[in-house]
Amino acid sequence: MKNDFTVLLPVCIAFGISVILCPVMIPFLKKLKFGQFVRDDGPESHLKKSGTPTMGGLIILCSIVLTSIFYIKSYPAIIPILFVTLGFGLVGFLDDYIKVVMKRSMGLRAWQKMALQFVVCAVFAYYLANYTEVGTAVKIPFTNGATWEMGFLFYPFLFFVVIGTVNGTNFTDGLDGLLSSITVLTATFFTVVAIGTETGISPVTCSAVGALLGFLVYNVYPAKVFMGDTGSLALGGLVASTAIMLKLPLYIVIVGFIYLLEVVSVIIQVLYFKKTGKRVFKMAPIHHHFELSGWPETKVVAIFSIVTAILCLIGLLAL
Repeated sequence: MKNDFTVLLPVCIAFGISVILCPVMIPFLKKLKFGQFVRDDGPESHLKKSGTPTMGGLIILCSIVLTSIFYIKSYPAIIPILFVTLGFGLVGFLDDYIKVVMKRSMGLRAWQKMALQFVVCAVFAYYLANYTEVGTAVKIPFTNGATWEMGFLFYPFLFFVVIGTVNGTNFTDGLDGLLSSITVLTATFFTVVAIGTETGISPVTCSAVGALLGFLVYNVYPAKVFMGDTGSLALGGLVASTAIMLKLPLYIVIVGFIYLLEVVSVIIQVLYFKKTGKRVFKMAPIHHHFELSGWPETKVVAIFSIVTAILCLIGLLAL
């Protein structure tokens, strides 16, 4: 009964907060002229999205944090996840603010963004090493629970996983409802694992599920609000830190395959173009390639979400 209460209540609370905040925040963001900047070299169909309120990630963050506050005392294991989520959310907010309010299209400079991400990762690693019993072992998929004791290598691996995942979610956020749909499935996967292993982090993963479901009401095509880097970086932090707390960072390759695919498509496109002057994809990240190949935006979101749902089931089988 306790588990039922712990699962259902945070989902409902976060969903309620998100659904209530959206119609309040969207007009407010419009009034402040926090509109989405659309690339001129992007798909032509996206030009109509210019001016749609962005920075909606604040709604997701508020929903997760306000819900999780009720559980911090009984579930202290959620503290590092909340810190990483908020930390990367703040980095994203600064990036959005510079882009939208200060009208500097590139936002934070690359070195500034990377430095801030390293700071968040460093604090997270320090907290894990000194105030938790997470340890330095990670579970290996499809080995019936076998673990790999990484020792000191765990900490540089942590930086790689967190920053890689965060940038993966950032690249994935390019279509109405795409990142929200994929991440709500990923968060559900981690919720199932957290409950089954009794690691005490299910309140924050449940809050993420509820917050994203509420946000999706306004973020599905045609989106009335975008999450911006505030939301995409925060969600990347949430996914990565949750996986690490559950000793499942290797599972991100499975359940977060779309994040990986988006990053790899950009890397391939850039490297191949520099070497040959030609492009592998019509446009990167890869969701734009499918758009320019004739897929409607809604079809890309649906297919990517279906793939993620199947991969989450495979992830459960891999435990």
